[in-house]
Amino acid sequence: MRFERILSPAQIGRMVRTVRKSAGLRQYELAGAAAVGVRFIVDLEAGKPTAQLGKALQVLGALGCSLSIETPPAPPP
Repeated sequence: MRFERILSPAQIGRMVRTVRKSAGLRQYELAGAAAVGVRFIVDLEAGKPTAQLGKALQVLGALGCSLSIETPPAPPP
């Protein structure tokens, strides 16, 4: 398991492309597995900033990835 700090849509796109290729999947295969269109995969991998979050989560799930959100520490009282 590898953790990577992601701060931009472009970084998400690069990660999706890397994981997809390492899994030996073509874009249309990932699209079918995630129940999204091929165009969405193309746009997501290109780092499109307006990609739908729900669909992006479907793609991540199809790849076996998960998403974590790190919240800032609570301010001192």
